[in-house]
Amino acid sequence: MTKAKHFERAIGYVFRNRELFEEALTHASYANENGRAMASNQRLEFLGDAVLGLCVSERLYRERSKLDEGELSKARSLVVREATLASWALATRLPELLKLGRGLEGQGGRHNPSVLADAMEAVFGAVFIEGGYEASRDVIYRLIELGADASPEQRADGGKDPKSLLQELLQARGEKPPVYRMLGRTGPDHAAVFEVEASMADGSVLSRGMGNSIKTAEFSAAAAALSAFRLDWKEDER
Repeated sequence: MTKAKHFERAIGYVFRNRELFEEALTHASYANENGRAMASNQRLEFLGDAVLGLCVSERLYRERSKLDEGELSKARSLVVREATLASWALATRLPELLKLGRGLEGQGGRHNPSVLADAMEAVFGAVFIEGGYEASRDVIYRLIELGADASPEQRADGGKDPKSLLQELLQARGEKPPVYRMLGRTGPDHAAVFEVEASMADGSVLSRGMGNSIKTAEFSAAAAALSAFRLDWKEDER
């Protein structure tokens, strides 16, 4: 299976317009290095951000009837935040498909939470352009239901964090708790990005995560691992 097909299967949508799909994966740095006529994903990101907000708002409105406006806004912010989008990108292996400029690539852009979040929004925008609102809503709901965000709606109501959920899942399978290892840190002190790897006790790598603190990066890695497990379960059901 190609990387593109794996990603499309993960999000539950196959693009007919491959040029639109490529545009969603093209960062401005790559477009600038290869000619200004090449489209980057910035416009699709702008659209996808609005689509994501509307889809999540609709879901919360329909399913969380007891929450008031403030609580709904808080729950929505947990879903549409950068860390959640980056976790979705990692879980679906989106980073492997990105087209980045040489400079950004050398700076670790393929694992930068902001770059991944923007690309994920661009994908939502591309799905909306080609398939309409229902198609983009299905993709976003699928990612939420797979647990790539470690059930942020539940956490808004006092649910468990992704590290706790991952540990419980592994223990239920007779495994030892996961091990977290910091891989590195990039960026200046005021905007540092930490990268963490989550592994099984035997050393088998589960996932990676990024964040503006080690704790956030560990949560991101745990969330990506949870989503990967759920993607595997979906495939087994087919």
